[in-house]
Amino acid sequence: MAQGQSRSSNALVVPQANAALDQLKYEVAQELGIAIPQDGYYGNMATRDTGSIGGNITRRLVQIAEQQLAGHGNYQ
Repeated sequence: MAQGQSRSSNALVVPQANAALDQLKYEVAQELGIAIPQDGYYGNMATRDTGSIGGNITRRLVQIAEQQLAGHGNYQ
């Protein structure tokens, strides 16, 4: 990679997945009773809250992957 360029480790392999991940983020936040800022700025949110959302998203994605590997098409 040329100097000055960086490679984001958060780049989505399937760009269309962005909308699905956003939807999942809002669902998880609602289940946890955490309000997502409407302006998209997370700087005023507690680290504990954003960590809870991220952790639960990861947990749910692992659960979905395990179900797919087990041959169950259930996504939720």
